[in-house]
Amino acid sequence: MRELRFAKDLYEGTQVDAAVKVFERFGKLSTAEEADAWIVTVDAPSDARVRRLAGELANYALGLTIRGRQAEESTE
Repeated sequence: MRELRFAKDLYEGTQVDAAVKVFERFGKLSTAEEADAWIVTVDAPSDARVRRLAGELANYALGLTIRGRQAEESTE
């Protein structure tokens, strides 16, 4: 099991949620919120799968956040 922390000053919560929805079919994902971060706990049948799933999820959430901010900037 691995816990990912997505800092609220960097990541958009809606984008973290969207990434969780995309990857939830590959393992067990649970979410929580703290004052400064969204937390995603990743679990899967093997340690290798946990590592891969956590990495892919984190990259995807970051990509969605960047894309969302670029879209906001283009409408200003």
